[in-house]
Amino acid sequence: MVEIHRGPLAESLHAGHAVICDGRGQIVQAWGDPDALILPRSSAKMIQALPLVASGAAEAQGLTVPQLALACASHQGAPVHVEAVTAWLADLGLTDDDLRCGPEPSRDKELRFAMIRDGQSPCQVHNNCSGKHAGFMTLTRHLGAGPDYVDPDHPVQKAVKEAFETVTDRDSPGFGIDGCSAPNFATTMHAMARAMAWYAGAAKRDDTLSRAAARLVEAMMAYPELVAGEGRACTLLMRAAREPVAIKTGAEGYFIAILPQRGLGVALKIADGATRASEAAFAAILVKLGVLDAAHPDVKRFLNPEIRNKRGLITGEIRAVL
Repeated sequence: MVEIHRGPLAESLHAGHAVICDGRGQIVQAWGDPDALILPRSSAKMIQALPLVASGAAEAQGLTVPQLALACASHQGAPVHVEAVTAWLADLGLTDDDLRCGPEPSRDKELRFAMIRDGQSPCQVHNNCSGKHAGFMTLTRHLGAGPDYVDPDHPVQKAVKEAFETVTDRDSPGFGIDGCSAPNFATTMHAMARAMAWYAGAAKRDDTLSRAAARLVEAMMAYPELVAGEGRACTLLMRAAREPVAIKTGAEGYFIAILPQRGLGVALKIADGATRASEAAFAAILVKLGVLDAAHPDVKRFLNPEIRNKRGLITGEIRAVL
């Protein structure tokens, strides 16, 4: 899918899988193996947030559109994210200690360096998944369930699994524990692309689950800076798109896109987990679909970035070869 060029040679190669699916669950185009079994990692966050909205918990708590975007986010841990999640916890009568995602240094350089200078340790609200966990805790409160909301047998995670299997239209064969300690359910590339196409058509349906999905997609598209952060591929590519699109990355080379105007879903996995390759290949797919303009500077930086050495000389490039 992606070549890393140095001089005249393709020095490194990245293989993977990608599927474009329509609302009927049919494959429009595929590369690699559509039946490859994968863990979608954080690309599944809008599925993990589905019970939060469909159950009525979001409405009961009075969650705002930005909070719904944060529930789907792998955020930067910038002040805007940290302050929003902290306020959300306070509204629940909870604190950082009630989270189960674990502390993580802020990915926002200015805040991270300021905290180091001030001798401050990172908290759980700085974790890129803290918005998702605030959503889990809101659902926990609504269900009257216990505090260990990341346990696979907890009512929250049972609800997530049910939603996951509904939108992917297949039983999950198992799960892995994600970096934030929540279960991450496995499925196929085709099933994940099918789920994203289901989200793409959600606004045209009127059942409870579809209405919830449509609200989450709208929140992601309305607040791309909360879904990821400044300088991040998800945020920049959503802003650069020629049409409304929800884009979400996941660890180990995963990406999804939800295209409401076309009723299409896209899923991509780079086999070796390289982010440099997943960003290039995913940008290439969206350029191929006409969603992104290859000449846009925020697209070019991911689609075909230059490689420079320590002296600033251009020594090669990253090139998608779909």
